[in-house]
Amino acid sequence: MRPSGGIYGLQPDPFNLEEISMNAKLSFAAPQPALTVVATAVATVIALGILWAIVSLFQSRGAPMERLVAAERACIHHAYPSERAACMDEWLNASRPGVVAGR
Repeated sequence: MRPSGGIYGLQPDPFNLEEISMNAKLSFAAPQPALTVVATAVATVIALGILWAIVSLFQSRGAPMERLVAAERACIHHAYPSERAACMDEWLNASRPGVVAGR
């Protein structure tokens, strides 16, 4: 055993390390059930909010892609890519929704 005088007997030893190591027991605090339910509910709300935002972005950006696919199908008969691109541009300009209100 170590002497209780600390290092070289100059300072008192505040801890008895042998006793602490012999009686060391890990005891974790048990989570409260209400806290677990609240954390789960908050995480679910956040996840659903992110999912809703992503779905709404895809739906709002989907309309131009539909027009692009329709233009590509309408201009499939052109053999050269430059003619097909010009046809698609004309088709997209013709199918663009008109201005509802002017300034």
